[in-house]
Amino acid sequence: MKRYRKYDFPVDQVRRFLEPGPIVLVSSAFKGERNVMTLGWHTVLAFSPSLVGTMISSGNHSFELIRRSRQCVINLPGPDLLDTVVGIGNCSGAQVDKFARFGLDTTAASEVQAPLLAQCPASFECRLHDAGQVKRHGFFIWEVVKAHVAKAPKRPKTVHYRGDGQFMLSGEEVSRRRLFKPEML
Repeated sequence: MKRYRKYDFPVDQVRRFLEPGPIVLVSSAFKGERNVMTLGWHTVLAFSPSLVGTMISSGNHSFELIRRSRQCVINLPGPDLLDTVVGIGNCSGAQVDKFARFGLDTTAASEVQAPLLAQCPASFECRLHDAGQVKRHGFFIWEVVKAHVAKAPKRPKTVHYRGDGQFMLSGEEVSRRRLFKPEML
């Protein structure tokens, strides 16, 4: 087993190693207004019910749409949308219609008012499950109430932010299924 020689590293940069998962595009809608935002801070909290936590800054235009509607759609973009992901993150829905600017096609969700993004291979309709940490930390706990996943690709590549403008694309899948206890899968 390989051992590593380590050096001191700035603690405010550890996100380059610990970003929790793929970048997602969160769509929202409230009282005729809609928006989409780029988000990297999310985590799976439970399997059944399916709970996902997201950290959304109160300074983000989507924050109030999401807080007031108590719902959103978490869309999973692929590498082909990387420049769009960055562009969406670099502008505010308060000044621009991001759907029009970035040519995003939407379809209606079945359980929430926020739209699904047609260019994303997976979209998860969410309703607010717990707002206990929203005011203090901007942390929303969602229940995924409907999942939409394309049949192909079966396992879409995902985009992961590494900080400092650097991204990583998901790589080759490696199975260790045979080593898991059935109840741990």
